[in-house]
Amino acid sequence: MTDPAGDAGWESPPPRKGFFTDTSVCIGCKACEVACKEWNGVPDDGFNLLGSSYDNTGALGASTWRHVAFIEQPRNFGKQDAGRAGLPVGPPASDALNAAADDALSGDRSALGTDTTKVSLGMPSTELPGAGLDPSTRTDFRWLMSSDVCKHCTHAACLDVCPTGSLFRTEFGTVVVQDDICNGCGYCVPACPFGVIDRRIGDKHAVKNAGIAQKCTLCYDRIGDGLTPACAQACPTESIQFGDVDELRERAAARMATLHEQGVTDARLYGENPDDGVGGAGAMFLLLDEPEVYGLPPDPVVTTRDLPAMWKHAGLAAVTLLAGAVGSFLGRKR
Repeated sequence: MTDPAGDAGWESPPPRKGFFTDTSVCIGCKACEVACKEWNGVPDDGFNLLGSSYDNTGALGASTWRHVAFIEQPRNFGKQDAGRAGLPVGPPASDALNAAADDALSGDRSALGTDTTKVSLGMPSTELPGAGLDPSTRTDFRWLMSSDVCKHCTHAACLDVCPTGSLFRTEFGTVVVQDDICNGCGYCVPACPFGVIDRRIGDKHAVKNAGIAQKCTLCYDRIGDGLTPACAQACPTESIQFGDVDELRERAAARMATLHEQGVTDARLYGENPDDGVGGAGAMFLLLDEPEVYGLPPDPVVTTRDLPAMWKHAGLAAVTLLAGAVGSFLGRKR
């Protein structure tokens, strides 16, 4: 088993720490996002709804170290009976949101409630939701919610390309940015296969750490004192679990087996395989659909994997050119 902390030079490091995120019990409360921002002093990132989802952050970034995705699908949760049989339910909420956004872009804002036409505000009433609709319009759907975070890869490309040593491997096997050393070059941004790390935007005099690379530290300061990371501490359903990576892999496999037994055959693990393209992740996930549905690459590979071979070929090409130039010079001299 690869020991990233040991490989980085730490002597007798503690067990590698990481996250296991069980998306099957995530309720989208965003407590993890708030706790992360509060503990780490991460500034807000806009509070702007996307128009097609209840999500207001969109993706991970320099000011979003935890991102909760909201994905609505017109299907049931495996073979489980949610007890909705016979109840009339309207079309998916995302359809209404998308229609309203499209109307707004075309100049028709009636769907957004800006004219005198009565619209439903979803206020409490004495009728069941959708009771006035034709039962044939009922649609089955499920919410896929997932709290995404930096993967703290075993083979981390961001570490490989950092010219200042700002990014370093901790004794817990995690990857952390040292704010006072980062020069803001941005080499780490395209190197990450997950699109996690980014440079913070803003006025350097008004925004903390503006202009330098930022990402999840797995609460390095907290785990160093024996505490649980803020996001996992705040999660009310224990969707985010913190612990030793080896133990979390076993826990994740057991949870997936349980869901398969319950008929949720789409359940799968992501990032738990030490033989994948990044050597396994320090943050693994139980997903209920393909990784692409969650905005995750299906087969991530460390982007610096081929650098040694590329430098070898470049060196051979340079030697060949030099030999040709010398030969041409000597031939001309004769």
